[in-house]
Amino acid sequence: MSTSTKPRPKLAPKPQVKRRAADLAYDAIEAMISTLQLEPGSPVVESELVALTQLGRTPVREALLRMVSIGLIDQQPRRGLIISHIDLADHLDVIQTRRVLERLIAACSSRRATAPQRSEIMRCAQRMVEAAQRDNLDDYMVADHELDQVNHQASQNFSAAQCVLPLTVKCRRFWYAYQHEGEITEGARHHLELAQGIATGDEAKAVHGADQLMTYLERFARRVIDN
Repeated sequence: MSTSTKPRPKLAPKPQVKRRAADLAYDAIEAMISTLQLEPGSPVVESELVALTQLGRTPVREALLRMVSIGLIDQQPRRGLIISHIDLADHLDVIQTRRVLERLIAACSSRRATAPQRSEIMRCAQRMVEAAQRDNLDDYMVADHELDQVNHQASQNFSAAQCVLPLTVKCRRFWYAYQHEGEITEGARHHLELAQGIATGDEAKAVHGADQLMTYLERFARRVIDN
């Protein structure tokens, strides 16, 4: 007896989630902090940020409160909000904590990344290598930021990604502040190893790349502190 089966219904594509205005404000202000457009110790002027981001006062205020909660902005009595200072001694703790999270994220991404994500991570790492060869810090940092975003998504570990974000911003800002003390070729090489490990599903290589990257950032920080 023959049986007939109904074709499986085609699932409609998932609609793209529209990002909240507060998230867009956070990203814009974060970029200004990490690239020193908003200098450490400078006062936070809400009206200026509203004009710069071209977003409303409410999303900007929500983004600022979020930054206070993770230490990117300090709230001081009688002075209001200021961009947090770069604490050289604390920065070593930042890297030490970030090392644990980056190793975890690398391991998760190597196991969980989709094929398009693996390709995109490689593309970002290769752009970092090219930018390093040109000694172009801005292009290097843009590609680094994009690699972080894809890597965090690929890890499917929301908790680790949320914890590492403010640490990543602090490291990026540290680079912009003290870039005269370092070079980016070695950093690009470790990012490439991390990316290759994720792209090929080689967890050990991905974790080693993340670990070596943190060692490189620690050496850079110690060189700044010693000088």
